[in-house]
Amino acid sequence: MIAFDCRLDRSDFQFAAAFEGDRGITALFGPSGSGKSTAIRLIAGLERPTAGRIVVDGTVLVDTAAGVVMPPHARRIGLVFQDALLFPHLSVRSNLTYGRWFTARAERRIGLEPVVEVLGIGHLLDRRPGTLSGGERQRVAIGRALLTSPRLLLMDEPLASLDAARKLEILPFIERLRDEFAIPIVYVSHAVEEVARLASKVIKLDRGRVVGAGAAIDVLTPTSLADTAARFDAVSFVTGTVLRQLRDFGVTVLGHPAGEITVPGLIEPTSAPVRVTVRATNVTLAVGRPGQISVRTMLAGRIVKMEVDDGPFALATIELVGGERLIAYATRLAMDDLGLDVGDEVTALVKAVGIDERGVPGLKLIGGHAARAD
Repeated sequence: MIAFDCRLDRSDFQFAAAFEGDRGITALFGPSGSGKSTAIRLIAGLERPTAGRIVVDGTVLVDTAAGVVMPPHARRIGLVFQDALLFPHLSVRSNLTYGRWFTARAERRIGLEPVVEVLGIGHLLDRRPGTLSGGERQRVAIGRALLTSPRLLLMDEPLASLDAARKLEILPFIERLRDEFAIPIVYVSHAVEEVARLASKVIKLDRGRVVGAGAAIDVLTPTSLADTAARFDAVSFVTGTVLRQLRDFGVTVLGHPAGEITVPGLIEPTSAPVRVTVRATNVTLAVGRPGQISVRTMLAGRIVKMEVDDGPFALATIELVGGERLIAYATRLAMDDLGLDVGDEVTALVKAVGIDERGVPGLKLIGGHAARAD
């Protein structure tokens, strides 16, 4: 549990934000310059707030009113950055255990074996960092941070330097980390699919202020056209069940009351629902059901809300058959040409290539890549 309420005054930037996080992953989300890294630095003790209070798991790290500012080394906070920052001359085993020497023996709650098992790095222990892939290096960096038995784990854009395949490789390990170790995590990312998949709570920052807080489905779904500038971050969530795999084409077909959803990559059949993240900019609306078209995902629904202003865009909310809602950005010109308004029946089209595999749990890679098809 983390409670954060800090102000930092700079000549070129004013930061004032307050939020709380639980035992899961609290994601800090927002554009560059919104204050995400500032919050991370304040929590870690790399910067001192002008005024504020930070409490982690009942321990007061900062309380400027009471004159309390715990030094960074005493905060017991694990840090994972974009660059793994491993010691190149040490083995993976030595890199992992290095941080433990700075943790009092009585406070070492996490052992080497569970960390190695959860992160799947047992076969790497005798190797040097220079022989590892980017994803393997990041898993070792996460393990090193865990083995300090931290009160809190800070992950600042941990996947930003990895390619799509490596991101897909490491996301399940972060999920296991979230589920199997009782350590709160603050996770910074620009990738909306990562945030939607991992976070139990999302804190949206803009210009040093909190502009949204809550579950991903609430924070990442725009409520008005005032968010047009952030339209590429606007997402909806659609839940289906695995119907079949088309292995020859590298895709999985999900069943939904509104229609079938084609997802790039292979998802093993399971009774558990699969949640797909769909960007509002990747949804096309049609009147009726199109015939010869490459798009495989066609979901039936009805427009329940339509927002327009003097700008070029319209924001439509579609209630799908089955009750889930999907948002779609379109131009006002297109909406006018189609004569669409609230109450009209539509078909929402979603290209498979527009579904980011990082937002789909349980997806399997094919030949090192997630195969894509429409």
